[in-house]
Amino acid sequence: MLLFAIATLMPAVLIALGVIHGGAVAALGLIYMTVLVAFLDRLMARETVNADPEAEFPGSTALLASLGAVHFVLLGLSVWAVAGHSGLGIMERVLIGLAAALVFGQISHPAAHELIHKPARALRLMGRLMYTSLLIGHHASAHLRVHHVHVGSDGDPNSAPLGMGFYRFALRAGPRSFRAGLTAETAMLTRADRPMWRHPYLLYIGGAVAVLLLTGTGLGLPGVLAYLAISLYAQLQIYLSDYVQHYGLRRKRRDNGSLEPVGPQHSWNAPHWFSSAVTLNAPRHSDHHVTPSRPYPGLQLNPDRMPFLPRPLPVMAAIALVPPLWRRIMDKRAARWG
Repeated sequence: MLLFAIATLMPAVLIALGVIHGGAVAALGLIYMTVLVAFLDRLMARETVNADPEAEFPGSTALLASLGAVHFVLLGLSVWAVAGHSGLGIMERVLIGLAAALVFGQISHPAAHELIHKPARALRLMGRLMYTSLLIGHHASAHLRVHHVHVGSDGDPNSAPLGMGFYRFALRAGPRSFRAGLTAETAMLTRADRPMWRHPYLLYIGGAVAVLLLTGTGLGLPGVLAYLAISLYAQLQIYLSDYVQHYGLRRKRRDNGSLEPVGPQHSWNAPHWFSSAVTLNAPRHSDHHVTPSRPYPGLQLNPDRMPFLPRPLPVMAAIALVPPLWRRIMDKRAARWG
C-alpha cells in the first residue's frame, strides 16, 4: 500500500510545486508521468508476484478516497494555473495542463473506477462525481451496466475489434457508450419502478454544465477553454486504456447464441511494477473482469491463462496513437487468443 500511495500521490505534489515555483519545476509532473514511469518500469521490467487475494489490504479504500479529494483540488488548481492569474509563462501553463490531464486520465480514472465498484453509496458517488468533473460522467454507468456485461463483443462500445484503429474507435466509443449507458440506466429505473428524477444522467449532464458555468464565472472564456482541453485530454487517456486492454479479444458465441462467460483470456495485462502502482493495478485487467469485487491490491496475474502486452500499459497506449505500428505489434498476438 505504501508503494501505491507514493506512486499515485507524488504527481499531484510535483504539479503543485510547479504551479508555485514555475520555471523548470513546472516540468516535473510531466516528467514523472512519462519519463520516470517508463524508466522505473524498465529498471525492474516485470513483477508477476501476486498478493494474497483474500487479504484485507488496510488503507486501500482510504487511499481511493484521498485520491478523490486530491483530484478535485488538482483539477481546480490546474485550470486556474493554465487560465488564471497564476503568473506562469505560456510554456509553464502548457506543461502544467499536460501533466494534470495525464494524472486525471491515468490516476484519477483508475481511482474513480475502483470507487464506482465499491458497495458504499458515498464512495460510488465520489467516483461518479470524479468522472462528471472530467465531463465524462456517463462512463460510470457505461462501465458498470454495459462494459462488464458485454465486454469482448459487439454489444460493448469500449471493446475494439481486431483491425480497428484507435481514432476510429474513440470517435465511435464516446457517443455509443453514452447512449448504451443511458439505455441501461433507464431500463433499470423502469424495472425497479423508480422515478426518473433519480436518473444518474441528470447528475452527469447537470454536473458538467454546472462546473463549466462555475469555471466561466470565475475565469471567463479562457478558463472554460482550459477546462475543456484538460478534460478532453484526460478522456483520451480513458479511451486509450479501454482500447489497449481489450483490443482484438472477442468472446465466442455458444450454439444457443449466448456469449461464453468472461474469462482471463478476454483482457490484456501488463505486469510492470511501477506503472501498475501508478494506475492502481489497472494493468492486471483480466482478474478485474473475472472477479470485479476483488480490491485492486489483490488482483492476480496468471501468465499461462492471460494475454500479456509486450510493453507497459502507458507505452502501449502511446503506440496505439500510431495505428499502423500498433497493428504490426498487436494483430498477430490478438489473433492467437481469438
